[in-house]
Formats: sequence, structure tokens, C-alpha cells
Amino acid sequence: MINIKEMNAYYGDFHVLKEVSLTVEEGQIVVMLGPNGHGKSTFLKAICGLVEKVSGSIEYKGTNIAGLGAEKLVNQGITYIAENRELFPEMTVLENLKLGAYSKNARVYEKENLEKVFSLFPRLADRKGQFASTMSGGEARMLAIARGLMSNARFLAIDEPSLGLQPNLRDEVARIIKEINDQGMTVLVVEQNIPQITELADKLYVLEEGRITFEGSKEDALCNDHLKEIFLGM
Repeated sequence: MINIKEMNAYYGDFHVLKEVSLTVEEGQIVVMLGPNGHGKSTFLKAICGLVEKVSGSIEYKGTNIAGLGAEKLVNQGITYIAENRELFPEMTVLENLKLGAYSKNARVYEKENLEKVFSLFPRLADRKGQFASTMSGGEARMLAIARGLMSNARFLAIDEPSLGLQPNLRDEVARIIKEINDQGMTVLVVEQNIPQITELADKLYVLEEGRITFEGSKEDALCNDHLKEIFLGM
């Protein structure tokens, strides 16, 4: 579904991503691990049209999408869910969700997707009239993921979904990602060292200092002492 070859990304003159290649097959959950500040968020943003200076090939369903803006990519089914959630705090849960269906492609399916979202996140259905600013960290994270689903996405790029959450809420987020994937969504997640998320992965990548330093299965990662200690929390 996504095939990236030798992608470079820059902020001004700073070379953040260096010849990064990665493949996500349709229906997979792929997890990218790596330390803070090494380019993981930039990587997701570059795929999703949110970084201006990008080179290399980014293919989505066989078409090169490098250089396309975020709005066009959302219409093609690619949605980015930011680490900082980017909710509208003085709007209700329902209003935030409906904003997720702003694209032409998503508006037609707003009612259908709203029903799916509330079945996945019954807590949000119970709180649909509540202001986003009054939600807990876990609820806000769920709302951010749910709003991404309202875009009628087929490919979901999720930035650190477990960041700042208690262990029980990390388990809940991992369960939701697995359920979304079981319903046909392809998912690319970046994380630091969250075993709950890593366990879901069909394939793992590690990004260090802007370069891919590992690619393989969970089983391959468990044979790598560096990964076990630093990224898998073992």
C-alpha cells in the first residue's frame, strides 16, 4: 500500500531523514520505534504531506504521492493523527468528530462512520456533548484516533498514541488499534518503547539519527540485544 524509497526530509537546511526506505502492505500494522528527536514524527508528516522539503519516492497504491499536500492525501484515504492530538478544546466531542469528515470524500460517509466510531469508542458516545478540554488524557487520545477515522481513511499514520498514558490506557489504545486493523484499516504507528503496541506489529522498523537501523519481524527484534534493551523494554 505504501512503498517509500530513499526518502529525505529537511527542515530548512537541517537534514532530518536520510535515505529512508519502508514498505507497508495493505492490511498490516507496521511499527517504527526510535528515540525522541531522531525523526519519527517528521517521517509520518512527510508521508502525509506536512513537510515542505522532501525528496525520494513515496508510492501509495502504486502512485507517487511525493509533493502532494495534506488535503489531497486525506481525500485519497491517508490520515495523520498527531502526537499532540490537535483537538479543538472548546468544541464538543461530536463537533470534533464531525470536523474529521470535512473532506469531500468523507462527507458522504459521515453518518455511517460516526456509527462505526461510536461502536469502537462507546465512551465517546456517552460524552458526545462534552467539551474536549474537559476530557482525560486517555479520552482525548481516543477522540483524536476517532476523528481520524471520520476522514474515511484507509491508511492511518499514528504518532505516539501511548504518549503520557498510564499502562492500563496503553492497553486500551493497543486494543483499539488492533480492532481498527481487524476491520480492514492499514496502520503505521511510531512509538518509543511501548511493548503493548510493538506486540501488534506485522513488521518493525527502528529509526535512529534519521536512518533506518533495523527492519524485521518481532521475532527478529527479540534476537537483537540492543533492541530488546533499548526499545522493547526487556
